[in-house]
Amino acid sequence: MIRTKRIYAEPSEDDGARVLVDRLWPRGVSKEEARLDRWEKDLAPGNELRRWFGHDPAKWEEFLRRYRAELEGKEEALDRLRQEANDATVTLLYAAKDEEQNNAVALKRYIEER
Repeated sequence: MIRTKRIYAEPSEDDGARVLVDRLWPRGVSKEEARLDRWEKDLAPGNELRRWFGHDPAKWEEFLRRYRAELEGKEEALDRLRQEANDATVTLLYAAKDEEQNNAVALKRYIEER
């Protein structure tokens, strides 16, 4: 199972493997507080796409299209997440304030559709 969660939310036991999927480290969060299992910054949107999107809801559909294109060719990391999610819970962590339109939600959707 794959879940998404803001990194600023309190970690919990039911998070399973906690995987940060942002390119930049979240402000104000220490590595101890984050309780990460790993940081998959290569699965985060590239800097150009991240800046272009700027969490503008009007750009969401185009962001999804462009982000999916960036994810092509990253099958090894995606397969690792898929396999992990088949065996246990994986929580994709993100820093964005928008809980419905962010890269973790887009990545979860991409993994589940394949």
